Amino acid sequence: MKQSEFKKRRKQLMQRVGKGNIALIGSAAERVRNRDVHYPYRQDSDFYYLTGFNEPEALAVFIPGREQGEYILFCREYDETKALWEGAHAGLEGAVKHYEADDSFPIDDLDEILPGLLENKGKVFYPMGRDPELDHSLLEWINHLRGQSRRGVSAPGELVTLEHILHEMRLFKSPAELKLMRRAAEVSAHAHARAMQVCKPGMHEYQIEAELLYQFYQGGLRHVAYPSIVAGGKNACVLHYTENKDVLHKGDLLLIDAGAECDHYAADITRTFPVSGRFSEPQKQLYQLVLDAQSSALEQVKPGLPWNAAHDAAVETITQGLVELGILKGKVKKLIKDEKYKPFFMHRIGHWLGMDVHDVGDYKVDQEWRLLEPGMVLTVEPGLYIPADYDKVEEKWRGIGIRIEDDILVTANGYECLTAAVPKSIEEIEALMQAV
Repeated sequence: MKQSEFKKRRKQLMQRVGKGNIALIGSAAERVRNRDVHYPYRQDSDFYYLTGFNEPEALAVFIPGREQGEYILFCREYDETKALWEGAHAGLEGAVKHYEADDSFPIDDLDEILPGLLENKGKVFYPMGRDPELDHSLLEWINHLRGQSRRGVSAPGELVTLEHILHEMRLFKSPAELKLMRRAAEVSAHAHARAMQVCKPGMHEYQIEAELLYQFYQGGLRHVAYPSIVAGGKNACVLHYTENKDVLHKGDLLLIDAGAECDHYAADITRTFPVSGRFSEPQKQLYQLVLDAQSSALEQVKPGLPWNAAHDAAVETITQGLVELGILKGKVKKLIKDEKYKPFFMHRIGHWLGMDVHDVGDYKVDQEWRLLEPGMVLTVEPGLYIPADYDKVEEKWRGIGIRIEDDILVTANGYECLTAAVPKSIEEIEALMQAV
């Protein structure tokens, strides 16, 4: 992504912070996996959104109207030995040259420099409670300034959570962001289709996961957006199953929930298909019901409609279908009111999608479901899950878990399905699997 995109975001943020105030945000810390080995580094989404800077031990400072420069980046100084062992890093010069900071200072000098930047500021915007070390340091800096009141120095009088501003910004995707999300969706869609083609009884779930990862890498995307769910048979009834170790059996369904990440932007796709290439009749009936529920939900995705309308539509379709199949008994409206569908469909219809797979942004505004607007991206993912030991239904339904999930962009006239390339009708799936 071009630096001009990050610059535009910083300008928008500082307009909302306002002159006379200051905003701070720190980078993600490195995490130890074991002993002296670290997990692969993933930058904090909020920090990256504003800076594009992908290193730990950094703090970004935004001071609207500051004559010497509004954007300051504290980071590690360039270290030739570190570069030899671990690779290139920006250093102070790189922070200015490549990441367009107005000024940069060593992160080790934070305690000496930052109190001066806080002087006479009214409010401090920062991610409250997210970084205990920053919380502690900020209070120390403010208390230090309070002790200098006799020489005319004032300390900030108000701490404000930065997320309220920043997450509302992140909720609406720019063309540059959508380009990355489309690429993540494209590569992920290809991986899901390939998984359908290679799947055979007797394979292990982890072998299918390996195929997904291979396709992500081949598409140039080296990071998953979240741990892949590859759940055969009854494992699909565990919503966040990630063990991915069991054998796939003929006659079972396989649920895959997996997506790649493209430059910090996520795809999130779920498909469910028969291990042996053909659905049984009970599987067909439940699968078609979930697919119908998704279609009902998608009809409610358009500007001006409330977020929850899609969920309500899916619940109604699923409850009606469960009654028709004899799994539920009673009046549909009463069953919905009493939430009798919840043993089988216990989660919401979806979530915001972006830099985080469960992306930021409020779902309600003033206690009312917020209205959809162009530029929002969400998932639509109805499901049905009937545990193998659920003896309140006929045996033919037991041990079946189905979810269908797509990534949806709200447009001016309705929606665009970013993941439409993955087959999802019964006919499309069976045709693809039989063609191998």
